[in-house]
Order: sequence, then structure tokens, then C-alpha cells
Amino acid sequence: MRIKVGDIVARQSYDYDLLFRVMDIHENEFNQLVVLLYGEDVRLMADAPYNDLKLVDRKEQMTRRQSLETKANRSLQLFQQDYQLIREKNEYQATGGYSTDQNYFQVPGRVLHIDGDPLYLKKCLELYERIGVPVHGVHANEKEMPLKIVELMEKYRPDILVITGHDAYSKSKGKVSDIGAYRHSRHFVQTVQEARKIQPNLDQLVIFAGACQSHFESLIRAGANFASSPSRVNIHALDPVYIVARICFTPFMERVNVWDVLRNTLTGDKGLGGIETRGVLRTGMPFRDHSEEEDS
Repeated sequence: MRIKVGDIVARQSYDYDLLFRVMDIHENEFNQLVVLLYGEDVRLMADAPYNDLKLVDRKEQMTRRQSLETKANRSLQLFQQDYQLIREKNEYQATGGYSTDQNYFQVPGRVLHIDGDPLYLKKCLELYERIGVPVHGVHANEKEMPLKIVELMEKYRPDILVITGHDAYSKSKGKVSDIGAYRHSRHFVQTVQEARKIQPNLDQLVIFAGACQSHFESLIRAGANFASSPSRVNIHALDPVYIVARICFTPFMERVNVWDVLRNTLTGDKGLGGIETRGVLRTGMPFRDHSEEEDS
């Protein structure tokens, strides 16, 4: 069966390990058909020979997605357990350890999530909503991010900035240490640098940057608090959300332990890393619910 743009495929040469969306089909300089692929569940962008691809039917797609959803739900459960512990600790601190009838309210950090993939952005926004993180989502091509970041920063004034999309390391283009051998790492780095010109303080603006196989060291040097990918492995589409959520619900007077952030992600420390960072949650009181008064 002929493969076309929009189809879901897998690569024979990689033992059909990942699902990809077909984004483009074109001829190279040798008149061979080459297919541009976007990872369906990982933030990987790749080129593949047309003959290396196999169409994946809906039944197999559903089986694989159910397996991944199970892992994602497990990560969410672990995060919710952590959040409950953090909330109980916040309540104790907000009342000074005393029992009180006063209700308190929490103000988590504002998130600006810029994503090179509109479908991944949609998935992330759905998860942010489930967790309760206030977020503005913007789709932008990775190459355009450095040009758009200043305007977006001024518009949304985020406490946490996510810069992600697709990336990939190509051995044929250079060594692992050479940022020129990566598809979009330099664009992510430039975007981080532009954001840091506006807010250089690592605790006033927390930045996550990168995608699959991204040049981790360059992103951290540019000013990212968290980034991918230390071991140049693929990262799951939703991993940035788990990192952001943990920072969002950690009080601003506390520092986020890097391992505590990474351990509940789907990828772990091979694909994600970072530096010690303050949380951004603020707690206040008293809380008054006036909705009942308005209804009466």
C-alpha cells in the first residue's frame, strides 16, 4: 500500500521501535524517495528512505498507544502523590503549624509553552489542564522561535518558559559535541539566549528547553534551568509538562531537587537534566468564596 503524507509508519531498520507521522515525501539528489518523519509520541524529527517504512494499522496504533498511556498515567499518579504531600506541607507552613478555620489560596506560576508541533502542544495543554497549571500555549516553527520569543515574553510575562518541538542528532553532520550536527538545537539555544536578555535571573524565569536528542550542554550554558538530552536519547512528548508542574507547585522559598523532578518523568535522567531551581508557588490567605453570596 502506498505511503502518503499524514500516514502513521514505523522504520524497519530500527525494528519498528517508534511510530512516526509522515510530514513530507520528496526526492533527494540521487532521485531516491526520502520521507520526513515526526515522532508520534517522542519529540524526534527524522528522514528515512521510503522503502524502509511500513504502514502501521489502526489496531497496532491503538495497542501501542494504550501501553504508552498506561506509563503516562503512572507518571501522573506519582506526580499527584507528590503534589498532595507538597500541599499538606504548604498548609502546615501557611498556618504556622496551628489548627485554623481560615482557608488559604495558592498562586502557581504562569507558564508560556512554545512548541514546534501543534499536535504535541494540544496534548501538553490537555495535561496542564488536568494538573491545574495556568498556561498559554503557542505554536511556532523551531527556526522562528528566536525571532518571536521577545514579543511573546513581553505579551505573557511568564514565570516558567517551555521551548520545545522536534530535534535530532545526525552522525553524518558531525560529532556529538558539535551543535551544527543537530537539527534544531541551535534554534532552541538562540531562543533561550534571547529570553535571558529579558530576564537573566534563573529563579525569576525558569526555562525548560529542548526535544529529542538535543544538545543538553549548550542549552544549560545558554541559560536553561532544565533541558534535554544528556545522553542524546528521545524524550516523551509530555515530559516537559511533568517538570513544569513540579516547579509550579513547589513554594518559591524552596529549591526543587533535580532528581525529584526527573524521577516521575517518562524518560528519566538519560533524556532530561537540570540545575537546582527555586519553585514558583505562592500561598496566601484568607480565601473567601463569594459565589454562594452572589447566588443567594
